[in-house]
Amino acid sequence: MDRNLYSRLQTRIILLTLFVSFTPLLLLGVILYRQFAAMYTEKIREQIHFRAESRADAVDLFLSERTAILGTIADTHGFAEMAREETLAQSFAIINARAGAFVDLGVIDQNGNQIAYVGPYDLKGKNYFEQPWFGQVMSRGVHISDVYLGFRRLPHFIIAVRRQEKQRNWVLRATIDPEIFNRIVQVGQVGKTGDAFLVNREGILQTQPRLSGNILEPAPVKPAYFGKQTMTVDGTLLGRPGVLFAGTWLKSTDWLLVVSGDVEEDMAQLFAARTIQTAIIVSGMLAIVLTTVLTTRTLVRQMIQAETRLREMDAQLIQADKLAALGKMAAGVAHEINNPLAVILQKTGWMRDLLAEEDLRRSPNFSEFRDAVLKIEEHVERARKVVHDMLGYARRMEPRTEAIDVNRIIHQTVDILENYARNNNIDIQTDLEPELPPTTGDGAQLQQVILNLVNNAIDAIGQNGEITIRSERADSEIRITVADNGPGIPEHMQRKVFDPFFTTKSAGKGTGLGLWISYNIIEKMGGKMTLQSKAGAGATFTIVLPVIPPGSP
Repeated sequence: MDRNLYSRLQTRIILLTLFVSFTPLLLLGVILYRQFAAMYTEKIREQIHFRAESRADAVDLFLSERTAILGTIADTHGFAEMAREETLAQSFAIINARAGAFVDLGVIDQNGNQIAYVGPYDLKGKNYFEQPWFGQVMSRGVHISDVYLGFRRLPHFIIAVRRQEKQRNWVLRATIDPEIFNRIVQVGQVGKTGDAFLVNREGILQTQPRLSGNILEPAPVKPAYFGKQTMTVDGTLLGRPGVLFAGTWLKSTDWLLVVSGDVEEDMAQLFAARTIQTAIIVSGMLAIVLTTVLTTRTLVRQMIQAETRLREMDAQLIQADKLAALGKMAAGVAHEINNPLAVILQKTGWMRDLLAEEDLRRSPNFSEFRDAVLKIEEHVERARKVVHDMLGYARRMEPRTEAIDVNRIIHQTVDILENYARNNNIDIQTDLEPELPPTTGDGAQLQQVILNLVNNAIDAIGQNGEITIRSERADSEIRITVADNGPGIPEHMQRKVFDPFFTTKSAGKGTGLGLWISYNIIEKMGGKMTLQSKAGAGATFTIVLPVIPPGSP
C-alpha cells in the first residue's frame, strides 16, 4: 500500500476544498466591507458638507443681525446726537440687551477721529484714518473687518457702517466679542478630533482652531482649494491624510468657514462592524478547516481500510485455494495411507493366528509376541481413525444440515490435535456430559470451530499447559466451553477478537480470520459464541447451540 499516495490525495482534497470554500467567503467579505466603507465615507462627506453649510448660515445670520442693528442705530440717530456719550452709552446698552456680543461702540468722523467711545479700552480720540477697514467702510458703506490687533494690541474684528449726513460722513463702529463669536463657530466641532474655524482670503486664521495654530497665524488649509459653493476636500491634498475638510464662503464677508472631521473616528462603528465581520469570517474559516481536515482524514482512512480489507480478502481467497488444494492432497494421502494400514492389519491377523498354534504358545517369548501384535493393531486402528476423521473434514467443503453428536465431534477434534498438544507438553482434558442431545447444523463446520479454538489455545499456551473442553445441557441449549490456562487476552482487545483480520498472534502467524469465521458458523447454526478472559488468567470460549426438539427431522 502506497501511503504517500493517500497522503498526497488527502492534501489535494483539503487544499481544493479550502480553496473552493474560502474564495467566495473572502470575496463576499471584501465586497461587503468595501461597499459599506464607500457608503460610510459618502455619509461622512455629506455630514461634513452639511455642518459647513449650517455653520456658515449661522455665522452669516449672526453677522447680518449685528450689522443690521448698527445700521438701524446709525439711520435713526444723527451725528451730533451720537457724538454725545450719554446717547452712545444708552444705544450700546440697548443693542447688547437685544442682541449681545458687542464689546464696545464708537463714533468716528470722516477724518478717522473717534469722537465718542463706550467700552473697556481708552480709545477716545484715536485716529483710524490709516486703518485698512476705515477706507473700506468709507467706500462701501458697510464693512466687516478681518481680525487685527489695532490700538488695543489684541486680536479682534469690527463691524462698521457709514452714514452720510448732508455733506458729512461719519462711521458707527462696534467690536464683536471674540469669545461669543468663537463659540458660534466652534459648534461645528464634532467628536474628539473635529474642528471648525474661519480663514480669510490670505489664509490667515480668524478664529481659534481646536487642534493646531492660533488666530492671525497661517491656517492649515489653503482657501484656493475651495470654490464658491460648499466643497469637501480630502485631507491628503492638504497634508492631513485621513481627514476630510469642508469649506464654504460666508455671504456677509470674505471669510471661509472650514469644518474638518477625522474619517477613522467617524467610521468607528464601521471598524467595529469590520472587526465583528472579520471574527465571524475567521471563525467560519477555522470551522471549515477543521471540518474539512477531519472529514478528509476520515474518508482517506476509510479508503485505506477498504484497500486493506480488499488485500486481506485477496489473501484469504489465496489461502482458501491453498486449503482446497491441501484438502484434495490430504484425501489422496489418506487413501494411500489406508492401503498400507489394511495390509498391516491383515498381517497382524495372520500373526495372531500363528500365535494360536501350540508350538508358539510354548515359546518363552509368547506373551511379548502377543502384546506386540496387540500394540500394532491398536496403533494401526488409531491411525485409521485419524486418517478417517481427516478425510471427512477435508471432503466436507459445503455446509450441510444434519443432526450433530457434539461429543463425537469433540472426540474427533481431540484425536486430531492430541499429538500436536502432547509435543508441546499440553494436556487436553475433556468433561463431556453423557447422553447429550443432538443439535443441528454442519458437523464438519462445528468441528472446524472447535479445532480452531483448541488450536488457538495451544498457540496461546505455547508450552506446558492445560486445555479443558466441557459439554453440558442447560435447558434447551447445549454449552461447549474451551478453556485454557494461557496468558489470557487483555480487556481492551476482547471486544475485537471476533472482528475480521484481528489477531493477537505475531506477524506472519495468523490471518485474523479464524475466530471471525467460527463466530459466523455458530451464528448460522442458530447459536452464539462468547469470550471470558483476564490478562494472565487464561481464556474461556463458550459456544451455545440449540437442542433439536424431539421429533424433529
